[in-house]
Amino acid sequence: MGGEFGHVLTAVVTPFDSRQEVNYPEFRRLVKHLVDEGSDGIVVSGTTGESPTLTREEKLHLFGEAIDEVGDRARIVAGTCTYSTRESVELSREASRLGVHGILAVAPYYNKPPQEGLFQHFRAIAEAVDVPVIIYNIPSRTGVNVEPETMARLAAIPHITALKEASGNPDQLSQLRALLPESFSFNSYFPSGEA
Repeated sequence: MGGEFGHVLTAVVTPFDSRQEVNYPEFRRLVKHLVDEGSDGIVVSGTTGESPTLTREEKLHLFGEAIDEVGDRARIVAGTCTYSTRESVELSREASRLGVHGILAVAPYYNKPPQEGLFQHFRAIAEAVDVPVIIYNIPSRTGVNVEPETMARLAAIPHITALKEASGNPDQLSQLRALLPESFSFNSYFPSGEA
């Protein structure tokens, strides 16, 4: 993604102990290792980090641990979003107050909002924080696609500065390149099994 989020932005897993509790000391060791090995950005509590299985308190604790361990050496991006706009806004606001450097905002999953609903969801999140927001579009997992025209509208909102595009649709990538400003950062990939 580069730029404000770093050049190597790595999604970190959330380790658990034998009692199925988050293992915070091991998490700190992992983020330190990733940064020591060249990551200059860390995504905490993304789907790779087990976000759907974590409580709000666990997520906030993880954000704080990452900031404390490597926040002076790497950008900390917090996965704060769910299918609930209210929850996503509240957790994004709290993460921003803790000192994360950015928000990763996945499209609401399961309830399949229309394009205007997606726009309003992401706008509410962006307006609640004072840090950059990365929109994460992965329709094969969420059940809804952020269409290029919707993404172009979102790119005009302050704080929405990047897109992690995983639709796996080459035509959509071409449309996004044509519609998004050159200054807007975006990264694309094909989710495993869909290329």
